[in-house]
Amino acid sequence: MALANIQLLILDVDGVLTDGGIIRDDAGQQIKRFHVRDGAGIVMWKRLNKDVAIITGKESEVVNHRAGELGIERVYQNISNKLESYRELLEELGLSDAQVAYIGDDLPDLPVMKRCGCPIAVADAVEEVRAVARYVTKYPGGYGAVRDGIEYLIKEMGMWNQVLERYS
Repeated sequence: MALANIQLLILDVDGVLTDGGIIRDDAGQQIKRFHVRDGAGIVMWKRLNKDVAIITGKESEVVNHRAGELGIERVYQNISNKLESYRELLEELGLSDAQVAYIGDDLPDLPVMKRCGCPIAVADAVEEVRAVARYVTKYPGGYGAVRDGIEYLIKEMGMWNQVLERYS
């Protein structure tokens, strides 16, 4: 299947945008570590007029902050059924499964990964997720996996030179 028509990249958070660890401070606030290259990759993707969404099973204000920094407008948190949110998102945007890439790491990501046009697994994803992936990143979640997945998509779509031109 050609990837030229991918318009939307959907990301999980814990284990994909982060290393999956959850840190709590004395007040019980959740702290997450994000990788700067993942953010740079998301910016690259958006500069190609592509969209990004987040669908995550947990809820955290820090995810809203990070999404805001990166211009990600569609953030779905505390989602127990990711496929339902996925379907709603596609209907809202008028997209088909073939126009979507998804980066995941764990079993709750499987229903969406089995439907989307380009399922991507982070390097340290569970076996079942790696088995359905079209591409497995070189890096584990939280350590540049999203950037790697985005570069894979852009290169497969034949758009890498457009990205490089910006830095020439």
